[in-house]
Amino acid sequence: MVSVLSIADEGTAAIVVPRPSVDDRTAGIAESARGSFTLADVSVAYGDDLVIEGVDMEIPSRAVTALIGPSGCGKSTLLRCLNRMNDELGTVRVGGTITLDGQDIMRREVDPVELRMRVGQVFQRPNPFPMSIYDNVAFGPRTQGIRRRADLDALVEESLRGAALWDEVRKSLKKHAFELSGGQQQRLCIARALATKPEVVLMDEPASALDPISTQQIEDTIAELKSSVTIVIVTHNMQQAARISDRTAFMLRESLEEPAHLIEVGETKKMFTNPDDKRTESYITGRFG
Repeated sequence: MVSVLSIADEGTAAIVVPRPSVDDRTAGIAESARGSFTLADVSVAYGDDLVIEGVDMEIPSRAVTALIGPSGCGKSTLLRCLNRMNDELGTVRVGGTITLDGQDIMRREVDPVELRMRVGQVFQRPNPFPMSIYDNVAFGPRTQGIRRRADLDALVEESLRGAALWDEVRKSLKKHAFELSGGQQQRLCIARALATKPEVVLMDEPASALDPISTQQIEDTIAELKSSVTIVIVTHNMQQAARISDRTAFMLRESLEEPAHLIEVGETKKMFTNPDDKRTESYITGRFG
């Protein structure tokens, strides 16, 4: 089964993106995961202020890529480019090319809503919908047209298991999401993102507002998920980046008069033991930032 994304104007060929059928969606998260990005000369400007310039990097499928760097260096802005959340700000211009599985996601024919089904996002603070645990997870699949209760039940259970929350809530799925602890709410948001069968999950400091135990649960969840989905995470915690990521990208804005640049990207172990750039070493060892 395929769905055709919106056509910008008459005579423009639509981009056809394969979407799983209802049966496929209940067949397992791993089977639908692809999710490799290529960024080429990506720049971002807020009005006349160029805040990111010249980013070139590969984000491999089924791995955790961490974006690190000082506050204000454009990590979250770059993350939002990957599912076009910056579009919602109105004044943001993104240049260069960003491809997902070879498809240029910046083309106007690409429907951002459809893209966000493929590239889910978990934010810094838990933001469950004001409804039950079950309805939070089932929300996305319902918008995709899934109505049969058995299909929804299977997706809800699978997604909650994927977020390591099923055993804690399986007997109380009708419970209001706001009754969960902060760490549970964040894992519920991860489950909600997983329920649309994404290829990629973006995480913007997902554990920064949580206690150490909840943080460990989120990190354990990420470690389990990376075998089935691509994960891109923004973090200020160097120990966290070293623990959970396979690749790390270091961004830096060296002055307010200059845009941020990608200084270095590579295997996390090498970045944290033998970085190529002295600025990377200085940041990782705490000399600035």
